[in-house]
Amino acid sequence: MTEQHLTERFDFGINLIREASALAASYFNNIGALTIESKGPQDMVSEADLNVEILIRDRLKARFPEDAFFGEETGASAIEGAVANSAGIWVVDPIDGTQPFVSGLPDWCISIAFVVGQSLLIGLVFAPILNELFASQRGCGATLNGQSIYCRKGNTIKDGVVSVGYSMRVPPEATLTILRNLLEGGGKYHRNGSAALSLCYVACGRLLGYIEPHVNSWDCLGALAVISEAGGQINNFLAGDGLLQGNRIVAAPPAVYAEIEGLFKARNAP
Repeated sequence: MTEQHLTERFDFGINLIREASALAASYFNNIGALTIESKGPQDMVSEADLNVEILIRDRLKARFPEDAFFGEETGASAIEGAVANSAGIWVVDPIDGTQPFVSGLPDWCISIAFVVGQSLLIGLVFAPILNELFASQRGCGATLNGQSIYCRKGNTIKDGVVSVGYSMRVPPEATLTILRNLLEGGGKYHRNGSAALSLCYVACGRLLGYIEPHVNSWDCLGALAVISEAGGQINNFLAGDGLLQGNRIVAAPPAVYAEIEGLFKARNAP
């Protein structure tokens, strides 16, 4: 993957996420007409999720037919061969924060990542209602609406607010342990229902860090790419089978990373 090939994908992705966001926003502005279904506890899906993902998938297939695709709603296309051959994979969440979306809240976004092997090369996260586009290309820094962004400076969890994600796929005690350790350590917590958007708030310094026991790759890879280019530290999310099965997640400025990662440990644990 040459820099020229990567830049072509970045530029195309910027235009594509804006087009997809306009479609998503049109559904959001007419929520009452949406068909909404439950995929499980606190896991919603609507026709907006599906149709936005199909738009993104089809545009990418037409422009870059050699690339693989992995979306939350339509699944994987040519992904096994891409992984085996270290080819490019687009990882997409058409609406991250579907529960806020269907509730009429602005805390949702579209997330697009481009991955080759273990490398996060492109990250794009757009929150249409907030009109905020977070973007990164490997080696080019991270931006918010075209302006450079950087992670918050901090030395302890007392120096900012930490976003704590929650998944029904893990026992509540895993999240309660994090919250207990955070509060007892003098920290404060935040949650808005969108992992991608919260992670981007880490990238631009609004939040100090992010931690979650388990999250799917489409929910976070775009934002993790942005954080990496904004000077933050992230765990090796793609380790093992993280792309397909998800993983735990930690993201923070380097000086605070170890302390936030330590929030996973139960009290009195060695």
